[in-house]
Amino acid sequence: VQLQASGGGLVQAGGSLRLSCTASGRTFSSDIMGWFRQAPGKEREFVAAIGWWGGNTWYADSVSGRFIISRDNAKNTLYLQMNILKPEDTAVYYCGVSRRAPTVVDANRDALYDFWGQGTQVTVSS
Repeated sequence: VQLQASGGGLVQAGGSLRLSCTASGRTFSSDIMGWFRQAPGKEREFVAAIGWWGGNTWYADSVSGRFIISRDNAKNTLYLQMNILKPEDTAVYYCGVSRRAPTVVDANRDALYDFWGQGTQVTVSS
């Protein structure tokens, strides 16, 4: 089982990036998936989560209205569209799969995640 995150990079404040996370080895079409991030010197924090069918989503207050999480189960891929990026969004972004979170609201806890990607760096310059 492997999760491969990509799409990170360097962008100016106000710009956009789209992260992708492709799963291989098994399908996660029935699992909740999410994005977390970790800035230097800080703990990993929740960004967004999405239910198995894509209709339910949940966002951290810090990104709500700017980021959009989505998934394509046919491609076994999770996405994070990040708009109006701010310097404080700078972090390594991780995708994960939770088989234990009962709802997307509960999926804001990284302890409930079973699989993680390797992370992709996002740097936002001011």
